[in-house]
Amino acid sequence: MATIEYDEYKQKLTALGPEIEKLAAALDIETARQKLKRMESETAQEGFWNDLTRSQQVHQEMRQLQNKIARQERLISEWEDLKTMCEMGQEEDDPSLLPELRAGFEELETKIEETRLTTLLTGEYDASNAILTFHPGAGGTEAQDWASMLYRMYTRWAERHDFKYTILNYEDGDEAGIKSATISIEGENAYGFLRSENGVHRLVRVSPFDANARRQTSFAAVEVMPELSDDMEIEIRPEEIEMQACRSSGAGGQHINKTSSAVRIKHLPTGIVVFCQTERSQFQNRDNAMKMLRAKLLELKMEQHAEKVSDIKGEQMKIEWGSQIRSYVFMPYQMVKDTRTSYETGAIDAVMDGELDGFINAYLTAAATGDLKK
Repeated sequence: MATIEYDEYKQKLTALGPEIEKLAAALDIETARQKLKRMESETAQEGFWNDLTRSQQVHQEMRQLQNKIARQERLISEWEDLKTMCEMGQEEDDPSLLPELRAGFEELETKIEETRLTTLLTGEYDASNAILTFHPGAGGTEAQDWASMLYRMYTRWAERHDFKYTILNYEDGDEAGIKSATISIEGENAYGFLRSENGVHRLVRVSPFDANARRQTSFAAVEVMPELSDDMEIEIRPEEIEMQACRSSGAGGQHINKTSSAVRIKHLPTGIVVFCQTERSQFQNRDNAMKMLRAKLLELKMEQHAEKVSDIKGEQMKIEWGSQIRSYVFMPYQMVKDTRTSYETGAIDAVMDGELDGFINAYLTAAATGDLKK
């Protein structure tokens, strides 16, 4: 009986070989190796580290290439290990290796599928870090609490993927939750994965703020933008911005500084306003605010296909019924459902704890095949 199962796994593993080779070709691993080698030579040149901006950019790109190559090499290594295990068990007719073989094969299939999804990230900015801004809808404390739940969900997602997140702005709600918050998430393909999360999120639950325990529907928007390096295409001229230094607004707790170094920047052509108060240094807050502004301008440019910043007109996302991309129902049943892909799950606690990969994968697959619903 064990021999039959080993035969089945041997056939399955043999079939996976060409799939892994196709992934290497789709990811252009050989080109990545050559580029990494050239960059390593560049870092060894005299004076390379004198240009801090360039050296940081090169170092970040090298790390991304190293991770990309290492992931593919791990796939090959695990595939070869499983083939060896299968052959050993088959030769000795040893059923004790079967549980480990089953688990290993299942894990390998999952990793291959995850890698396959990265080949769908072909957008110009998909490899970039992401900037997320959280906007509660109408409804005061209810919506502000929902926005803070989404904030936690995405920071937990970042932690699950070993991505680093940095708070750029955080303003507490009047009673609970947040009035607004902005974070940057740093990691390979962060924007490519998270761009699927841009939009309005709807919550249905029994309100914890209602003494009569009535059912409540709340809305909050998540704005997802790619983080741009200073040398990228969005040009902001000094005369186009109006900057004010001011005191931090709201309590803010541990998230904001206690000095008068908060920065508010208004982009005059579009009317876009950004605010940053998390750092003690006014210069750091200004840099973060400019990073947020550049991302917002790029988002508008991509949406409206504008040729230059002067053509962009500001536009506010509608946070209301019928505009949601996803619904989170806590009662009378538990369900999270995406309106664009119809992907759904009843594991709502896991979702709120950052388990979003099913939704992200469904979106990327549907986008690649043209099956997204509007």
